Amino acid sequence: MRTSVVFPLRALFGLALAMGWLSVLAQGDDGAQRWVTTWTTANAASDSPTAFSNRTIREVVHTTIGGGAVRIRLSNTFGSRPIRLDAVFIGLQKDGATLLPRSNHEVTFGGSRLIAIPEGAEVLSDPVSFSVGPGQNLAISLFTAAETGPATVHGSAFQTNYVSGAGNFAAEEGAKAFAKTTESWYFLSAVEVLAPARVKGAVVALGDSITDGASSRPDKNERWTDVLARRLLASHTEIAVLNAGIGGNRVLTTSPCWGQNALARLGRDVLAQAGIEAVILFEGTNDIGQPDTLALETNPCLSRTQVTADEIIVGYKQIIARTHARGLKIFGATILPYQGCGNWTAMGEAKRVAVNQWIRTTGTFDGAIDFDAALRDPSTPARLAPQYDSGDHLHPGPAGHEAMGNAVDLALFR
Repeated sequence: MRTSVVFPLRALFGLALAMGWLSVLAQGDDGAQRWVTTWTTANAASDSPTAFSNRTIREVVHTTIGGGAVRIRLSNTFGSRPIRLDAVFIGLQKDGATLLPRSNHEVTFGGSRLIAIPEGAEVLSDPVSFSVGPGQNLAISLFTAAETGPATVHGSAFQTNYVSGAGNFAAEEGAKAFAKTTESWYFLSAVEVLAPARVKGAVVALGDSITDGASSRPDKNERWTDVLARRLLASHTEIAVLNAGIGGNRVLTTSPCWGQNALARLGRDVLAQAGIEAVILFEGTNDIGQPDTLALETNPCLSRTQVTADEIIVGYKQIIARTHARGLKIFGATILPYQGCGNWTAMGEAKRVAVNQWIRTTGTFDGAIDFDAALRDPSTPARLAPQYDSGDHLHPGPAGHEAMGNAVDLALFR
């Protein structure tokens, strides 16, 4: 009886301390600090799920803005059972799985070192008194003693992460225990910082594989969103740039492998971000192209549902309406050319041109970002320019991501 009463009281006491401490932090000297998401990822179920038991996962994320304190969101959104994380730490990456000395901080939840996350749920940590800079690599270490079942995952992180052998190594700053690597993020949803008054908030890019970083190099942080984040910092416009891309994702149809459709995940992956001020919508390629993939390819992840340009536009209008209802701005990005890719057809090209014309000319978005004009081949506008093509005629390579990040008019955020 004593144990069953004392544990909740301890948790409540810890929560009260955390809330009181946060109140002091939030007031600060200028009274204008607020929580802003500095990094996020969009999660999905996996067609080849991974489970963990008695393992520590050390995962690396790259900040866009800094702040004087940090807290993290963890996700069991696509889990089939409750999970329990027995230790959570956050520190600064030195290299690989090694942390900078004395940078590793324990993370608590309502004052407790462990946290149980029901299936379908997310949790938010207590604030950690830990100064985080812009453009810094953080290492988040999660230890779970029990079997997790299928892990909620972001499959294509384009970031090297680490998994230990058996045991709890979350508090350790060395790399010795982390013998296995993975290029996925598990159970992570977002990292928030207590940002100073000069930080203007966050913009979230809702997209597919191009936004996710396809054809960029692992650990280089060279997605177009990374390029945009660096440009904003260099211009002294402190805005977090958050990447909510999922490879293969579509506006209108859900995939068993590539995430819920954009309309379904808008609230969780985009509008729920702390400090959000604007959205960039850059989706539609897969709605147009996937149904035209050769019938010989029997990938169950592909959509075979033909959609019209008008149907894609109706989906856009819903995303715009829901974003505007939150008092936020939303900018539309034109769909890139993809002639030469195996799923290109003249009918699909006509849809792409029609959607892009609507984005450019109707004024329904608060502004347009013309990725198509920036990356197309002037002599063959249905194709990517050779210098930007990764080689598959669909995804831009590193030079293409650089050109996209440079094509965004920073005045949109002023």
